[in-house]
Amino acid sequence: MSDAGSIKVLAVCGSLRKASYNMAALRVAIAQKPAGMTVEVADISQIPPYNEDVRQQGFPPTVETLRRQIAAADALLFACPEYNYSMSGVLKNAIDWASRPPDQPFAGKPCAIIGAAAGMAGSARAQYDLRRSCVFLDMHPLNKPEVLIGQAQTKFDAEGNLTDEAARGFIRDLMANLAGWARLHRKR
Repeated sequence: MSDAGSIKVLAVCGSLRKASYNMAALRVAIAQKPAGMTVEVADISQIPPYNEDVRQQGFPPTVETLRRQIAAADALLFACPEYNYSMSGVLKNAIDWASRPPDQPFAGKPCAIIGAAAGMAGSARAQYDLRRSCVFLDMHPLNKPEVLIGQAQTKFDAEGNLTDEAARGFIRDLMANLAGWARLHRKR
């Protein structure tokens, strides 16, 4: 945990694609973070497929790193793409690995979700599924504003810059609210 005035956020992007709209949205969130907030981006690209037989012998180093990062964070920020009406397999896999006992690190963590997708709903279904996992794992998802960047291919330019001002505003507001949400949960 960070000191009383600062907020340490761990960001997790559920897309591994180099030109991911979700990673681009995450970069916007980091650029618009409020004063006193730091954001570290977790690397989930090397986490192997979940296998309980492997876990019983110990967590792989990439999973140990993610679990330590989650435990040290004041809050989490998920960038959630939508694949086949749900969250991506790599995001679900990372959550499944990190959530295994002992000392499940998600419990009590405030979190926020942003998402970009090619469809009109802008990752709404994927975010709903992620929220269900958050509830089960005892995380505390921030409810407003929702950041659902629909038709993402029309909202980012060729360099990955978010050109939609409304989406930028929602992301800015979400980051401010996440700071307050993290401080509120720190007092509990």
